[in-house]
Amino acid sequence: MEALIDLLYKIADDKLILGHRNSEWTGVGPILEEDIAFASMAQDKVGQSKALYDILNSLGEPAPDPNAFLRNAEAFRCCQLVELPIGEYDFSLIRHFLFDAAELLRFDTLRSSSNEPLAQLARKFYGEIKYHNLHAKTWIKKLGNSSEEAIERLQNSLDYAFPYALGIFETSYLEEEIIGRNLFEGEVALKDKWLNAIAEVINQTQLHMPDYLAIAPKFGGRVGEHTEYLQPMIEEMGEVFRLDPSAEW
Repeated sequence: MEALIDLLYKIADDKLILGHRNSEWTGVGPILEEDIAFASMAQDKVGQSKALYDILNSLGEPAPDPNAFLRNAEAFRCCQLVELPIGEYDFSLIRHFLFDAAELLRFDTLRSSSNEPLAQLARKFYGEIKYHNLHAKTWIKKLGNSSEEAIERLQNSLDYAFPYALGIFETSYLEEEIIGRNLFEGEVALKDKWLNAIAEVINQTQLHMPDYLAIAPKFGGRVGEHTEYLQPMIEEMGEVFRLDPSAEW
């Protein structure tokens, strides 16, 4: 039970926090198409997080709304990548590309999880995540083969984001149980697949892969150690709910 709860929290928290971050592009996207795309993907991610919090609630954890809005930063299990500010579009695109490549592979594996409610959700959401991944790859290939400025900006963002992206794969103290119970294949196996997947895309552009073997991953998020950006974001995200948690809408 504890291993499943640990796995669910990190997936749900990643989705909730990145969904909120992506929603910050609403109305300010670089072009109308991307404004709508990021808003749509944000809605998908928040909806997916709610479904995962529902499973957690069935396991004895708090209901989705208080779980999302009443915890402080140290109680969240999201990786640090998702909590960083949106920055310029080049950073948000790179984060989108790196994160959703991992999510597609994660949910592909989760479709055969030994926990049937999680497996059912993975099968249900796989199509949405596949679209997110396709959207990111399309723009990386397009802008990564365009102007000198675009390539330079993307490369700088890729180099900056990569240590945080490696933090996606921070292992749990319950990792052996998660793997042994066939809940999920494990973060090490996922990272190896992810490195191959993103390299395949990057090699089709004028960008280059960071030397990931020489990079120290930004770990800590999975055990409640976060950047300075998460707590203010949580307070903003839950401001209305915290006014009256018992209100019915």
